[in-house]
Amino acid sequence: MEISYVILLFIIGFIGSFLSGMLGIGGAIVKYPMLLMIPPQFGLPTLTAHEVSGISALDVFFVSIAGVIGFRHGGYLNKSLITTMGISVLVGTFIGSFGSQHLTEEQVNIVYGILALLAAIMMFIPKKQIDDLPLTEVTFHKPLAASLAFFVGIGSGIVGAGGGFLLIPIMLLILRIPTRMTIASSLAITLISSIAGSIGKFSTGQVEYLPAIIVIIAGLIAAPIGTKISKKMNTTVLQAILAILILGTAIKIWIDIL
Repeated sequence: MEISYVILLFIIGFIGSFLSGMLGIGGAIVKYPMLLMIPPQFGLPTLTAHEVSGISALDVFFVSIAGVIGFRHGGYLNKSLITTMGISVLVGTFIGSFGSQHLTEEQVNIVYGILALLAAIMMFIPKKQIDDLPLTEVTFHKPLAASLAFFVGIGSGIVGAGGGFLLIPIMLLILRIPTRMTIASSLAITLISSIAGSIGKFSTGQVEYLPAIIVIIAGLIAAPIGTKISKKMNTTVLQAILAILILGTAIKIWIDIL
């Protein structure tokens, strides 16, 4: 493997994981299109959609661990929310990750494009301000949370994402969870989802190990940095960054598909 390819993979992993730790996403929303589109622009080896989804699934697992550790203090991790959505997303991700081997490259990209577009739409819908609500008083509709997490799991399992980029707008807009609790808890739910995703991608031969290792090492360095910055940023700014990031990614994917 060329040193230029190693450096490029490291940079992609670092950027994606920094945003992951800061915004509470698994990082696949950024790394999926970057890994798919950037290397060929430099004349470097091209990864297939299946290979990128496999790398993303494994990477999300390790990056999510780093992010959750960063949020372990402060009461931001809602155990009831994590358990309810985590179990459902785990089942859905198993189904999606194993089923993805039967999809074509274009179909995997279309699923990613649909998920990103849905997330972007939800992020731009006005939300009632609930960030002043004490964390101990936060409640949510458990059956609804479980159902939504299941469908997110299926889609994210197909593309190798942990689902954080969809879980966050769902938790903010539909379940009405405060922003910092949403960011922290979504990382924990994403971690659970990534376990199923990694197993599915491993067992179906969709993981390129060396690129995955490079991206993961970069992620373990960058994710804790993003988490520390997240705790100091205004929640409105965090939501705006995530919304712009998701919208930009969705537009780029659909331009390439169409």
